[in-house]
Amino acid sequence: MSIATEMRVRLHLPTQLLFEGPATRLSATAADGGFGILPNHVDFVTALVPSVLLLTLPDGSERIFGIDEGLLVKKGHNVDIAVRRGVQSEDLEQLQSTVTGSFAELEDDERAARTALSRLEADMVRRFVSLRRPHS
Repeated sequence: MSIATEMRVRLHLPTQLLFEGPATRLSATAADGGFGILPNHVDFVTALVPSVLLLTLPDGSERIFGIDEGLLVKKGHNVDIAVRRGVQSEDLEQLQSTVTGSFAELEDDERAARTALSRLEADMVRRFVSLRRPHS
């Protein structure tokens, strides 16, 4: 593996790509605590916990993300991160309200989807039961 000054980071949500681009540093949190990655860091895989993910871009600017649990895979100069939920924010102060609002909205959507699925399952069971009844 060659010496590099940046790594390619991709942050995936189940339905979209939240970020893709070069970074010179990454900071995240696993179950055993916070860690940092530089472009020439050893390859590894770790589970992420709900926390703040911080990327430093080649121009020195930072990208801040609030993430839910997920998985980080570093291989060579590529870092792939898959999380259930995530939002980007301009700064740490704004991140709290962004995460609270976005995650609450997603939880409401998930709750409505589970309710609809439960109704469909109950209707299917009723229909199967009616098929088993003998017709007179």
